[in-house]
Amino acid sequence: MHKKLKLGMVGGGRGAFIGGVHRIASRIDGEWELVAGALSSDPERAALSAADLGIEADRSYGSYAEMATAEAARADGIDAVAIVTPNHMHAGPAIAFLEAGINVICDKPLAHTLEDAQKIADAVAKSGKQFILTHNYTGYPLMRQAREMVQSGALGTLRLVAVEYIQDWLTEPADPDNKQAAWRTDPKRSGAGGCVGDIGTHAFNLASYVTGLEVDTMSADLTAFVAGRAVDDNVECRFRYKGGAKGTLWASQVAVGNENGLSLRIYGDKAGLEWHQENPNVMSFTPFGEPKQILTRGGAQKIGSAQALRVPPGHPEGYLEGFATIYKEAADLIRSGGASGHAPGIEDGLTGMRFIKACIDSSAQDGAWVTLQAS
Repeated sequence: MHKKLKLGMVGGGRGAFIGGVHRIASRIDGEWELVAGALSSDPERAALSAADLGIEADRSYGSYAEMATAEAARADGIDAVAIVTPNHMHAGPAIAFLEAGINVICDKPLAHTLEDAQKIADAVAKSGKQFILTHNYTGYPLMRQAREMVQSGALGTLRLVAVEYIQDWLTEPADPDNKQAAWRTDPKRSGAGGCVGDIGTHAFNLASYVTGLEVDTMSADLTAFVAGRAVDDNVECRFRYKGGAKGTLWASQVAVGNENGLSLRIYGDKAGLEWHQENPNVMSFTPFGEPKQILTRGGAQKIGSAQALRVPPGHPEGYLEGFATIYKEAADLIRSGGASGHAPGIEDGLTGMRFIKACIDSSAQDGAWVTLQAS
C-alpha cells in the first residue's frame, strides 16, 4: 500500500473543463489527493473554487508564484502540480514549480510557443524533477498493445501510417461566452496554431507513440474555414518518415457530423492495424492473405501492457481511464525517480511544439516540405 501523493493544481476552477477531467483521473487509482490550488487568476473565484473542492483555505492561493513558494516551504507540501490552464499559461507555472523543486504534470500542448517550450525543457533539466505531459490517448490499453505488436514485428516493416482526429464543434464562429471555444480560437492564448495545437498534436503524438517512427520531412496545409477566424480549424499533413515509411494526418474541428473521431491505421509488409477512439475497446488486425481478426481489450489475444485492466473485459474503458493511466504512471515515476517507457514527457512536448511550428512554416510556404527543427 502506498500513501497517497499530494497534488496541487493551477487553473481548473469554476467554469473550466479539463481541470475536472484531471481531478477525476487522478483519483481513479487512489494514487493522488488534491490538497492545494491556484485555481483561477481571480483570487475570489480561486477561493470559491477551492471551497467547492474541499481544499483548505490556507492552501488556496491567489497566484501560481505564491503557491510554488509556499508549497515548497511546507513539510507537507505537494508532490506534484497539475497545470490545466490555456496554453499561454503553461510556461510560467511550469518553470516556477520546477525551480521550487516540485514535479509537474502539464496538459498539452507543452506551451504557447516553441521558445517557451524550450525554457520549460531547460528548467526540467536543471531541476532534475519529473515532467509528465497528459497525452491521454497513449494510455488506452489497445494503443499499448498496438505499440507492442509493432515492436514485436507482427506488422513487419512499416509502410503507411494514417491518423485522423476530426470534430465539428467549431464549425460556426466561436461563442464569446463559450470559455473553451473562446481561448482555443484566440492566438494570444492558444498560440499560432489552433486546431493543429489542440487536437493535431494528439494525433501526431499517438501515431509517433504507437509506430516509433520519426519524421524526416513533412508538408502541411492549414486552413481557417470560418470567416474571421485567426487560427486554423483544419489541418492536412503528409509525412516522410526516416526509414522510408509514409504517413498522413488530418485534424479538423469543422468536419460536420463528427464528435471525437480519432482513428489510427498502420500498414506494414506483413499486416495492418486499425483503431477508432470512439469504440476504443476494439481493434482490427489483418495479416496479409488472412481473414481480418477483431481484437478486444481484455480478450484472449491481450499482451503486455494491455493486461492491466481496471474493469472486467467487455466493460467500456476509455477517455477518463486513459488520463488515469498517465496519472498512475506519473505517481510511479515520482516514487521511483526512474524512467518510463510510456508516460509522455518533456521530449514528447518539445516534439509536439516542433510539429506545430513545422505545420505553420510549411503551410505559409504553400505546403513546402520542411523538417521538425528545434528552433
